[in-house]
Amino acid sequence: QVQLVESGGGLVQAGGSLRLSCAVSGRTFNRYKMGWFRQAPGKEREFVGAIRRSGGTTYYGDSVKGRFTISRDNVKNTVYLQMNSLKPEDTAVYYCAASTGDYGLGSHQNYDYWGQGTQVTVSS
Repeated sequence: QVQLVESGGGLVQAGGSLRLSCAVSGRTFNRYKMGWFRQAPGKEREFVGAIRRSGGTTYYGDSVKGRFTISRDNVKNTVYLQMNSLKPEDTAVYYCAASTGDYGLGSHQNYDYWGQGTQVTVSS
């Protein structure tokens, strides 16, 4: 069983930064493509970004391009989401997810395992 545990959420002022971490259990971390999603109250789950197994290719949602950066450490079994220039509209619960597939990384339906989420609140 694969377990994902997010950490690093919290309250930050607009313009500030946070770094989220997602620790993945098991010895097969480098077999998964990893993604980050977020969900605000009353809204659908939104794609934030994804990273392929080697970490050489990343993808981002339009609303976070240029501000957020995904990285991974295949030794520490951890994926990171560095969030800069945060805006109040970035407020949401952030989830990391692992995918064994090769396509459709922008859709939450293509992920097999999920973390419990971590709250990010950006004040104006």
